[in-house]
Amino acid sequence: MSLADELLADLEEAGEEEDGDGEPGENQADGGLEDIPEEMEVDYSATESVTSIAKLRHSKPFAEIMDKIGHYVGNQRKNSEVSGPVEADPEYRLIVAANNLTVEIDNELNIIHKFVRDKYSKRFPELESLVPNSLDYIRTVKELGNSLEKCKNNETLQQILTNATIMVVSVTASTTQGTMLGDDELQRLEEACDMALELNQSKHRIYEYVESKMSFIAPNLSIIVGASTAAKIMGVAGGLTNLSKMPACNLMLLGAQRRTLSGFSSTSLLPHTGYIYHCDVVQSLPPDLRRKAARLVSAKCTLAARVDSFHESTDGKVGYDLKEEIERKFDKWQEPPPVKQIEDDAYQEDLGFSLGQLGKSGSGRVRQAQVNDSTKARISKSLQRTLQKQSMTYGGKSTVRDRSSGTSSSVAFTPLQGLEIVNPQAAEKKVAEANQKYFSNMAEFLKVKREKEDKV
Repeated sequence: MSLADELLADLEEAGEEEDGDGEPGENQADGGLEDIPEEMEVDYSATESVTSIAKLRHSKPFAEIMDKIGHYVGNQRKNSEVSGPVEADPEYRLIVAANNLTVEIDNELNIIHKFVRDKYSKRFPELESLVPNSLDYIRTVKELGNSLEKCKNNETLQQILTNATIMVVSVTASTTQGTMLGDDELQRLEEACDMALELNQSKHRIYEYVESKMSFIAPNLSIIVGASTAAKIMGVAGGLTNLSKMPACNLMLLGAQRRTLSGFSSTSLLPHTGYIYHCDVVQSLPPDLRRKAARLVSAKCTLAARVDSFHESTDGKVGYDLKEEIERKFDKWQEPPPVKQIEDDAYQEDLGFSLGQLGKSGSGRVRQAQVNDSTKARISKSLQRTLQKQSMTYGGKSTVRDRSSGTSSSVAFTPLQGLEIVNPQAAEKKVAEANQKYFSNMAEFLKVKREKEDKV
């Protein structure tokens, strides 16, 4: 049996196994992050009640976790009460479960937002494009309801949206083609909005609890990146022990968004950036230094997590030391480059290279003043301009006296006489005689007689 026949036989067996599996997806858990794009494509316009698709709010695990959080919030514990592996502590297990619950709440909020959007598009279809945020959209729907005239001079709506958005919404509401909702549909919308707001409050309550306990579970890690970011990376890693075993290059990618919800642009997403990149410590730097800073912070977080996993430095001393080291390096990166000092080399003048008057005391000039070689006297700028004017020739140029192109001629065009041929050498001779008389090195003082004296 050849290799090709074996490959075909394996493909046929794999196809038969797929046919015999039945319909998948009935026994699988819903609400994972990987199922978000599929959930966004579902049409909930025919769904009667929100409780048939959003079941987390009334589930038993949700109620148990929230009750335990309320119990531990009232009973504060000390660090000395924790012994052995931190994963064996019941409160630590509650923190990990609470982190996982926040992910499920986010998925549930996306489902409710889709339900409210499909239902309310009958009344105000343009509102979806005007208010893209899911929670703001739900709050706006609950406030407006059937009466879109509430947009104007509404104090509650001003706390949700900006003034510019409110103005656009009010103008669009006056020209919308939507129809009025029935009492039953409006009641279902209010029920969905109330459920979404309750879930959002529960999520913020969980965040507050986890952040307050991170100084108890991982004090050094919380000092570096903050309690909120520490809770997120510890929850995604699956515990403090797993986080301490993770290399820094993998810790930097925790929380990275590999794909976005369907219908949203992915151009604004930064690849290979997770919770560490978006923490306040890294975001305080300029954009060109953030990736480099994220690598440094990830390395220090790995060291801090290993210290916390062995219950060392419970007062956070190691965390403070690591954070000071991070801040010193940040300051070093942002320092301006040092100014290069130019020093004269003893052998530069011998090689024919000189910096002139640069860097020398007593003179701020870049170049020295020009000196006449014959008289060894300095020539001022005004005298230089005068000599340049005197050296100018009249008429055209000649290739005999000037090294220029052979097409040059001594033909000059004047407005009075038109075409005129002049002798440039004669003009030069006249100028040279005048200069020899008045500006020669051997010139003497001349006594000019006045006309009045001559008449007398």
